[in-house]
Amino acid sequence: MVREGRVRVDGRVVRDPEWPITGHERIDVDGASAATAASVYLALNKPRGIVVSAADERGRDTVYSLLEGAGLPWLGPVGRLDKASEGLLLMSNDTVWAAGITDPATHVPKTYHVQVAGKPDEATIAAMLEGVVDAGESLRAGDASLLRQGERNAWLEVTLDEGRNRHIRRLLAALGFDVLRLVRVAIGDLALGELPKGQWRHLSADEVSALRRR
Repeated sequence: MVREGRVRVDGRVVRDPEWPITGHERIDVDGASAATAASVYLALNKPRGIVVSAADERGRDTVYSLLEGAGLPWLGPVGRLDKASEGLLLMSNDTVWAAGITDPATHVPKTYHVQVAGKPDEATIAAMLEGVVDAGESLRAGDASLLRQGERNAWLEVTLDEGRNRHIRRLLAALGFDVLRLVRVAIGDLALGELPKGQWRHLSADEVSALRRR
């Protein structure tokens, strides 16, 4: 609609879909004022194998397939989880709220449970906290601890206060460990809890407020 010239911002036709607005402008579509949708905030338990994208060129299932038939307005993912990762994903149409969570400057911690092949020890934990350099990027964990260990693999709890592309996987690979599973279990103080895999729920007003940084 924007590219077709059907949208006006404060009376001016704007054909750039990424034209920045503050939220205080008057927006008209086809000559009628566009109403602001009510803000919606969801927590979703993303299964492994689901793509965090509105559409996938390879035809893979996306997180939007989990929302079909719910009668929700357009929602965007708050941050990302790669296809092989699972766990807590926030979705909202409040872009200011979302930007406050994803902005590196706000340092909202994200906590993960990570299954690795092998037997990490205290030296591994220390190295994760110290950090490594991979492809010119400094990668480190804000916090890390050993949850449990078996004969062939172990579970770690890892907290990041910044997130680079495939951060945990690259960090552990640099230390000689393959990641078998990666589950995000919390964002800030909001825990995944008992939310079933593939299911979602609305956040409470208190949960939304606790995560607000802007």
